[in-house]
Amino acid sequence: MSIAKKIEQKLIDIKEGETFTYEQLSIEKDEYQTAAKAIERLIKKGLIKRISPGIFYKPKKTVFGELLPNNEEILKPYLFNNGKRVAYITGIYLYNKLGLTTQIPQIIKIASKKKEIKVNKTNLKIKPAKSYVEVTNRNFPYLEILDAIKDFNKIPDLDIENGIKVLLNILKKMTKKDIEKLVNYSLSYPPRTRALLGAMLEEIDKKSNLKKLQDSLNPLSEYSFGLNTDILKPVENWKIK
Repeated sequence: MSIAKKIEQKLIDIKEGETFTYEQLSIEKDEYQTAAKAIERLIKKGLIKRISPGIFYKPKKTVFGELLPNNEEILKPYLFNNGKRVAYITGIYLYNKLGLTTQIPQIIKIASKKKEIKVNKTNLKIKPAKSYVEVTNRNFPYLEILDAIKDFNKIPDLDIENGIKVLLNILKKMTKKDIEKLVNYSLSYPPRTRALLGAMLEEIDKKSNLKKLQDSLNPLSEYSFGLNTDILKPVENWKIK
């Protein structure tokens, strides 16, 4: 089977509006040059579109015209390497998604432990952020929550009282096992993150992991978040102000 035919066969399984790379087309490195020519022909026919070098999508056609992939789909190729998650979206984009801010970022931050992801295109600007642990498909939801706690008083346009309610509601829905994992990952984060996490867990009476958090903190340290006992009752127990 020719490389062009092989690409066309692979495209059948890719949904409209879904992004893909050469890897998903099962193209070998020695086939890239031929594959690139075949892809250019498909682009000219309008069957696929290019987002940036090496990243493409099948356009979704509607009565109103073609739709671009959503942001999550556009960013997907930067979050995975050979099908394995290596990064996650953080910063204002994430905090907007969580309901902590109404601001829409012009620059999207992507966190990874080892990979520094930078993109500066007309329609897409990405800056790297630090991940405190190795990112996997299983742990990134915990890291998102910890990032929001870490950056709590730095989130633009944040209503502090509402922000605490949002985070408490997320924590309330987590199982005992989820909380244990969250606490374990928090041990790799700055102390201020663990202090605020501890105060929130105490507030919702999920206390089984509090000693682990308390033992990880310097008893003489204080943490500034702009909070008081009217907003979060246990703040004084965690030296938070």
